[in-house]
Amino acid sequence: MKSAVVNARMEVELKSEVEAIIKQLGMNTTQAITMFFEQIRLHRAIPFQIKLPNEETIEAMEDSLVGRNMESISMEDMIKQAKSRVQ
Repeated sequence: MKSAVVNARMEVELKSEVEAIIKQLGMNTTQAITMFFEQIRLHRAIPFQIKLPNEETIEAMEDSLVGRNMESISMEDMIKQAKSRVQ
């Protein structure tokens, strides 16, 4: 089977982090990219959702950048809240 070369530019830090994860999964970059392309071919789409954030999400992101409308919660309280929702 013939093979083709794919060249892509990306941030060095992103490449390093992703390659480390790929290695932990027992793959190399070529195998991961091939798997991604195979999923696109199989689904005839990108194999995950890509969508723009809604207004509420945009506002929350903007608030978090400037520390507005933020509240603190302890890990203990967070666990209590999670447990109360499960019961």
